[in-house]
Amino acid sequence: MVTKVKPLTILSLLLPFMVSLFFLAKGAHCFEGKKKLHLHKLQWRQKSGSSSSCVSHQKSRIEMGAITLELKHKNYCSGKMVDWNEQQQNRLILDNLHVQYLQSRIKNMISGNIKDVSNTEIPLTCGIRLQTLNYIATIELGSRNMTVIVDTGSDLTWVQCQPCKSCYNQQDPVFDPSISPSYQKVLCNSSTCHALKFATGNSGVCSSSSPPDCNYFVSYGDGSYTRGELGREHLGLGKASVNDFIFGCGRNNKGLFGGVSGLMGLGRSDLSLVSQTSEIFGGLFSYCLPSTQDAGASGSLILGGNSSVFKNSTPITYTKMIPNPQLATFYILNLTGISIGGKQLQASGFAKGGILIDSGTVITRLPPSIYSALKAEFLKQFSGFPSAPGFSILDTCFNLSAYQEVNIPLVKMEFEGNAEMTVDVTGIVYFVKSDASQVCLALASLSYEDETGIIGNYQQKNQRVIYDTKNSQLGFAGEDCSSM
Repeated sequence: MVTKVKPLTILSLLLPFMVSLFFLAKGAHCFEGKKKLHLHKLQWRQKSGSSSSCVSHQKSRIEMGAITLELKHKNYCSGKMVDWNEQQQNRLILDNLHVQYLQSRIKNMISGNIKDVSNTEIPLTCGIRLQTLNYIATIELGSRNMTVIVDTGSDLTWVQCQPCKSCYNQQDPVFDPSISPSYQKVLCNSSTCHALKFATGNSGVCSSSSPPDCNYFVSYGDGSYTRGELGREHLGLGKASVNDFIFGCGRNNKGLFGGVSGLMGLGRSDLSLVSQTSEIFGGLFSYCLPSTQDAGASGSLILGGNSSVFKNSTPITYTKMIPNPQLATFYILNLTGISIGGKQLQASGFAKGGILIDSGTVITRLPPSIYSALKAEFLKQFSGFPSAPGFSILDTCFNLSAYQEVNIPLVKMEFEGNAEMTVDVTGIVYFVKSDASQVCLALASLSYEDETGIIGNYQQKNQRVIYDTKNSQLGFAGEDCSSM
């Protein structure tokens, strides 16, 4: 017996196919696993040479026991006219130097071959790094507002101090401990001074004063450094107060720090801000990094609280932090997979040794086996566009200047425990040139398979990234970070 199909039924079956053909013909592409990037809507702004204070409009609030600080890109504080193309290109070059140094530091830590350069006049190696850090927040130190770079890969918080033997230019007044009644120096023979070795890689050095103070020294991979004495001071974080906060009072500092006052260390040692405020915030903090295209965009750094204070648009998924005694100050995760446009990558480098997550590295670095598979699949899905020369660490580039919009294959990173982070579409491609004539895949390969992978801040944009050090876990959720 043959069943006849009614004409209306045939039409209903064909209708979706006909509609798809219509929209494809009109150029309205919407494929599963891809997201549209509107090239013409991206505003590439040159920052004017404003001399306004970095901290004059920084916001904070308290909610459900948590303190929220406003985050901005460090260019907001530079006060200089910026050539956007030159800035984007320099950022890649400096990020490459930073990662080369970081890999060297990691290898030395694993081998136990850590050089102590505390007594040298010219910085050689070791310590933490600063050159390519990107995001800033405002804190109150001794009743004075200070704008500091936020970094999860550093431990010691420090600011420039008067009198300053050698200081770089900063937008706001330099901190003067001599007029602060709550400032105290840390003595050389204290346990706090001894903790510098673990936190920075350099031992504390005794001053010639009586009693001797604890001098610190932190060097950076590009020759930048900060040198001064450890001090204790009242710290204000929004409406929360921390007494006897230990920080570095920098008297001799060198580097391109974007006009800020210093650095906030969010690492895992006893000297980090996270550890020093653990009784208040429970070792919990999170951030949502705003877009780097607009220096005025705001994100947020939340200290303490629970998930009810977040504005996430997707559920939070957690993965455990991988313990590594040799790299104990870093946040290490187990990357188990990556998918491109819904296609799962097959590579031998997954779930081996762990991958760092770092707010100071810009571009994510992957082992060669993983990057090779990712690049091949991306090129398969993002085909038909004219190629462009690679630049610095980025080797997969396109000339998209003739297009108003393109569909970008989505990148999803997967971690142990079924946690995942879907990279925002603005974090998948990097504009080397503002006219879109050189747009590159915004991920890069490590030089060797045995080097440590790093998840950079460019891929963390528009994500709520939650660090729960008490329970040794890290969470991800999608969130619009364009405003507090």
